[in-house]
Amino acid sequence: MAGLTTYEANLKLAKFGPNQIADQDRLPGLAAFLSRFKNPLVIILLLAATLSAFLGDVVSFGIILAIVTLSVLLDFINTYKSEKAALELKDRVRVTTSVLRSGKWVDLPLSQIVPGDIVRLAAGNLIPADAKLIECKDLYINESALTGESFPQLKAVGEEVYLGSSVISGNAQIEVTATGKQTKFSHIAAAITGADAPTEFDREMSEFSFLIVRLTFGLVIFIFAVNALLRHDLLESLLFSLALAVGLTPELLPLIITLNLTKGSLAMAKHGVIVKRLSAIQNFGSMDVLCTDKTGTLTEDRIALVKYVNGFGDVSEEVLRLGYLTCVFSTAYENPLDRAIKAYRHPDIDHYEKLDEIPYDFSRKAESVVVRRGHTRQLITKGAPEEILARCAFYDDDMPLGAAMTKKIQAEYERLSSDGFRVLAVATRQVGLKTRYEPTDEIRLTFRGFVAFLDPAKESVSATLEQLLDHGIEVKIITGDNALVTQKIAHDIHLSVKGILTGTQLDKLNVAQLAKAVEANTIFARVSPEQKMRLIQAMQRNGHVVGYMGDGINDAPSLRAADIGISVNNAVDVAKATADLILLHKSLHELVGGVIEGRKTFANTLKYLMMSLSSNFGNMFSMAGASLFLPFLPMLATQILLNNLLYDSSQFAIPLDNVDPDSLKSPHKLKISSIKRFMLVFGPLSSAFDFLTFGALYLVFQLGAHGFQTGWFIESMLTQVLVVYIIRTGKIPFVQSRPSLALVASTLLAVCVAIGIVYSPIAGYFHFEPLSAVIMAAIVAIVAVYLIVAELTKRAFYRHFSF
Repeated sequence: MAGLTTYEANLKLAKFGPNQIADQDRLPGLAAFLSRFKNPLVIILLLAATLSAFLGDVVSFGIILAIVTLSVLLDFINTYKSEKAALELKDRVRVTTSVLRSGKWVDLPLSQIVPGDIVRLAAGNLIPADAKLIECKDLYINESALTGESFPQLKAVGEEVYLGSSVISGNAQIEVTATGKQTKFSHIAAAITGADAPTEFDREMSEFSFLIVRLTFGLVIFIFAVNALLRHDLLESLLFSLALAVGLTPELLPLIITLNLTKGSLAMAKHGVIVKRLSAIQNFGSMDVLCTDKTGTLTEDRIALVKYVNGFGDVSEEVLRLGYLTCVFSTAYENPLDRAIKAYRHPDIDHYEKLDEIPYDFSRKAESVVVRRGHTRQLITKGAPEEILARCAFYDDDMPLGAAMTKKIQAEYERLSSDGFRVLAVATRQVGLKTRYEPTDEIRLTFRGFVAFLDPAKESVSATLEQLLDHGIEVKIITGDNALVTQKIAHDIHLSVKGILTGTQLDKLNVAQLAKAVEANTIFARVSPEQKMRLIQAMQRNGHVVGYMGDGINDAPSLRAADIGISVNNAVDVAKATADLILLHKSLHELVGGVIEGRKTFANTLKYLMMSLSSNFGNMFSMAGASLFLPFLPMLATQILLNNLLYDSSQFAIPLDNVDPDSLKSPHKLKISSIKRFMLVFGPLSSAFDFLTFGALYLVFQLGAHGFQTGWFIESMLTQVLVVYIIRTGKIPFVQSRPSLALVASTLLAVCVAIGIVYSPIAGYFHFEPLSAVIMAAIVAIVAVYLIVAELTKRAFYRHFSF
């Protein structure tokens, strides 16, 4: 069996397409650029430009066309570069599978799998496509995402396996029968692995955008009607209103968010955090609760077998041998405890033959193998001591396990746990000949002893926990391990423990009681995957933004349920595929830098929102008012478009701006109510100074149309661009908080270009005329007063409100 050749695989890939259930490829460069022209406002502006040319106004046609094209080009270049950088990061942690090609096993991305491929599977692997089993051994598949059945299903040669499921234990080889959208459960798998539900930030942004659209549409219609009636020039009024719509709409918002997120993802990659889903960065910065297991995160992840004892604490070689047999003959995903047993010593098991196995599941918290030695068949069960002891009926083969012995064994277990040992119990039973053994055979077991492991607490994690706490993030431990062991680790890393809740106690709580319990406890021990999800959802209902860190097969549901799913690069496939963020190394320390970058991203996005409100909506109110008393348009369409282009260009540096350290100390959420409140304060403030400018230009200096339009163009540019220094920080600009050099350069360049155009030979094309030094001094004075008042208003605003 040699599998497909590369040539055959390429032909099939061309025929059937990539093995993905959703179209995830980016548009080609030219198509992506042209797609920007599908924007309704852009289409209307291009139609208006064409109409201008048809009526003989070639200058307006050229200016509008040039400005629209340049704006679209800037959008395309920045977005395309951002998307490319994000995809390159995702490629570093993409899931691969082992495929037989031309007689050699090679690791390929799941998207490259085609019908006819031979794929090799092991525990923890995702099923990459629909396929038929051609070889398998003790293969148990988790199909819960497709069938709703929570228990693993045993599979045999010739049976079908489906995309959307994963391997719990065993190994197999499959022949792919269908890929991508041709798979049987592609519609279900799309719901599982396709687009994620919108985050809270996404929902708030949608509401904000809808608010802007409604306000802009209403006021633009009003302005068009007033100008058309008063000036009876429909074309000029139409161009003015359309240009105004472009100028008032924060059309850069999606781009600014994308640039912010991409910059954040690149910065996080330097901290060892790879972002798979860009929108997750906002949630990462808002996270205030982090739920994590302890192994490798709070501990050194150097698990070593230390003790193997009977129920009374005496060393037992028999317990070591039995534990070793369960590891060697198991085909389940090899966990760290099994690796520690196999690495400790290799007892002689030459006379043992494996007959069957019963894989681990998280409801039983146990696994078994059935072995034969001579004519004797023995079931060996290993797992959580509580579960194993509950199944035991005998201590020796002939002596019942009495109450006194039970207490001694329980005391030994608690002593080991209190000393920080992770403990597994081992029990056995003689069984008869069967073709298949089930969990129901794990009864009336004979208790044999304990296997104890030590994984010391990570010394460096104490400082990291303190950093997380300083940044407003509470750490909670959710583990399948014993409460006493977990408490000992928490003590060693100086984690303050408010309380401990076990899985057994959790099952007795109703929704209201659970809501209180998740706040009152720090450690949740001996919990199942379903209980982990209940805990996460309870915290979310309490208003927390929850991060969950996991790397095992059982962690996938919790990774998806959490606001932020965090896994590691050496996690099982199903965990990596589900997570939003991937750590290159399993360490909480790397998360701290990622959280800070997430908060920087949020802060810089919020700056753009606030600037858009203080300038765009101030101009909107000003335009509406000016239209009522001026005998001419306050600004021509080409002037508005030029203003918008220069202002937008200056905002590209916002993602590179500095962020005040104080604003990174606690998580923040985007609140549409705060945005509206800010708009109602700073929008009218901006308009007030616009009207002051109108009065100075029209009544004091008695300028005509072109002079007035030139004066307001300069004042509008100065106020819009320079107010960024006020709004970007809650502190005193330049004194207590310094902007980045990139932002200073971009804003000053925009101002210089605007004034330079007014006094350049091309000013006539925009209907500008030079202003006297007195008028320019008056404009500068108005702008200076505006900035001072804006600073004072900002301080008063932050004394009463916050974001």
